[in-house]
Amino acid sequence: MTLNNWLILIFAIQIIHGLGTWKLYIKAGRQAWEAFVPVYNAVILMRIINRPWWWTILLFLPIVNLIMLPAVWVETARSFGKNSLTDTILAIVTLGFYNFYLNYVADVKYLENRDLKPTSAAGDWISSILFAIVAATIVHTYFIQPFVIPTSSLEKTLLVGDFLLVSKMHYGARVPMTTIAAPMVHDTLPVVKIKSYVPKFELPYLRFPAFQKIKNNDIVVFNWPTDTMLDMRHTDKYYYKPIDKKTNYVKRCVAIPGDTLEIKNGFVWINGKQNDLPDRARIQFSYNIEFKRQLAGADLYRILQKYDITDGLGFDSQNQVYIIPAATAENVANLKNHPDVASVTVRKDTEGNRASGIFPEDASYNWNNDFFGPLYMPKAGETIQLTVENLPLYKHVITHYEDHKISVNGNQILIDGQVASNYTFKKDYFWMMGDNRHNSQDSRVWGMVPHDHVIGKPVFKWMSIKGINDGIKNWSIRWDRVFTTVGGEGKPRSFFIPFLVVLALWFGYSSWRKKKKQA
Repeated sequence: MTLNNWLILIFAIQIIHGLGTWKLYIKAGRQAWEAFVPVYNAVILMRIINRPWWWTILLFLPIVNLIMLPAVWVETARSFGKNSLTDTILAIVTLGFYNFYLNYVADVKYLENRDLKPTSAAGDWISSILFAIVAATIVHTYFIQPFVIPTSSLEKTLLVGDFLLVSKMHYGARVPMTTIAAPMVHDTLPVVKIKSYVPKFELPYLRFPAFQKIKNNDIVVFNWPTDTMLDMRHTDKYYYKPIDKKTNYVKRCVAIPGDTLEIKNGFVWINGKQNDLPDRARIQFSYNIEFKRQLAGADLYRILQKYDITDGLGFDSQNQVYIIPAATAENVANLKNHPDVASVTVRKDTEGNRASGIFPEDASYNWNNDFFGPLYMPKAGETIQLTVENLPLYKHVITHYEDHKISVNGNQILIDGQVASNYTFKKDYFWMMGDNRHNSQDSRVWGMVPHDHVIGKPVFKWMSIKGINDGIKNWSIRWDRVFTTVGGEGKPRSFFIPFLVVLALWFGYSSWRKKKKQA
């Protein structure tokens, strides 16, 4: 929806609210006109139903307001003596239009000093659950979101089965673009496996101020730009998905707006200098491995696991050689010393070979996973010369992310029907890559990531489960990774024991204080 459409919708809602409640406002000792003034009418309504003024803020927070609006409808009915279960159901199922009945038909009186405490244990329980959901939704949407590492693209930096807390405040929390969606659920409802949102009534992109900018080598959670799947596993047809409902990905941001990126022999270079990775980063490549004797499959895996090589083992039938999909240089150096290992050699592509499925998928660019670029990262407000030769690099950005139409007539480029020799970018773009360089679907496949797709920064691992996808009998907790930070230098330190100590002290203090009050 456009801004004008939203203004019309908001105006219409205010008129409907005013028409449905103005007599109720009068019965509560207010003026009729107060029911029609946007925002102010909500503040006055909170006074009428004896609820705090800050509920008004919650009514305007996307997703949260889907929970708060039914609560306000019910509270309005109860403020005029309609307390039965039937009244509650009618207030909700009529989407608040029950107010029209109260306003024009029913003979109701305003209960100025009504008791706000639920009259039954069930009511008290429902009220507590409702506002717990509201609080959790606010935290999940605007502050901290849990995230589970699903793939090995950042192995050994982040492991499959790491449970992360992702800060949305670091890079600025986004206001949800989908206004009608289930709270705290991403793109698919559990069990029923249907969309968790209605792809209508979308808000324009808006982000709160950030605490920091994305820096080179930051690990970033973002929405997969080219996602058109129902969820991560279903690709039976094309699905339109709002930005904030595209699949969540986590990668390392190796290039930021204004950088020129190049990959040489598998290693990233930024602005002519080899990228200096953080202390905890663990780059992995694929390797060919040959053994001195024939070994059973179980023995092969035991050898690899001994050296912390966990991405399995493949086989190149053309060259009749086993393949290690991913391993660090350190682990490979140790593996070479095993008595049954004949040789281990890295598998890398050659310069000038054009690999299929590599951005920008154009015959003019012979790029692959190991030799790529140079490529300039667009920066908002920066202008580049646009030619037929470099158009494949930026066409997707200009058409899909910045909403222009491009056509080519000979050597002429036309943007929205006008001849263009340069282009000024509207957004910032980032290059996201996995540390698992030969086993990662990242920007080398689908290109640059716009800033409006950025979700947040992983800051903490609160749990880590090995074998999370292998069934309940085969998983185990990696205790050394529980309650550890994502960033920092050196070996991650677990804060789990200190957390338990603080938790025990808190419960002890609370128990002592309770007994003291009872004495």
